[in-house]
Amino acid sequence: MNFFLVLSGKRLKRSLLILFVLLFAAGVFYAENKNIQVFVPIDPGPSAIYSVDTGKKQVALTFDISWGEERTSPILNVLEQKGLKKATFFLSSPWAESHPDLVKRITNMGYEIGSHGHRHDNYSQYSEEQIRTQILKADEILQKVTGKKPKLIRFPNGDFDKRVLRIADRLGYKTIQWDTDSRDWMNPGKEEIVNRVLSKAHPGDIILMHASDSCRQTHEALPEIIDGLRAKGYEFVTVSELIAGSEVDTNSVEK
Repeated sequence: MNFFLVLSGKRLKRSLLILFVLLFAAGVFYAENKNIQVFVPIDPGPSAIYSVDTGKKQVALTFDISWGEERTSPILNVLEQKGLKKATFFLSSPWAESHPDLVKRITNMGYEIGSHGHRHDNYSQYSEEQIRTQILKADEILQKVTGKKPKLIRFPNGDFDKRVLRIADRLGYKTIQWDTDSRDWMNPGKEEIVNRVLSKAHPGDIILMHASDSCRQTHEALPEIIDGLRAKGYEFVTVSELIAGSEVDTNSVEK
């Protein structure tokens, strides 16, 4: 009887050990003491960047462009008139390819250019090979048009999953989201866009705006946004400057 108890005890210990190893490998461990549940990520993989943790009053204005040619110039005119020398533009490659003069103006003004992908689709719905193809196609075109390889990418519609993040990371890209959405894409009125940005902006913020033709009020709201943020003591920097040497925040406050 004792022999079987000892044998059963060994088997039980071995089974518990195997179970513990499997749970730990999955990144989950449960402790009976005080019913504390601890999640231990073994390999969380790359994440999107929404903002940075910094004590400096710095923000990054970002503009997505995927189509049209009527809104980009007025926005660039405002930036020029306000003497704002730092901003980041995420360009879809078909737009960049068909508007080389506007792209040249953006680069000549010294603004940072990131990729907005090739097709304006939700990449999380693609196979891994399709995701890779879309990123590399945009990479090829943007390098040809700008003469420089982009290092940042913001996916169309802000859509991604872990596969998309992992592939982008392997191709040398940082995935950039935003913490403050101006909602200029909803065309809610100039004042609402201005108030939303000024009320939500914070140190290390990445602010989402658009320079596509569907956003008809961005250029009207932009002067007051720039003046308002400056009045609050904010400095404008590129996304790359913002994240350089700072702790990135990979958890969005708002969607």
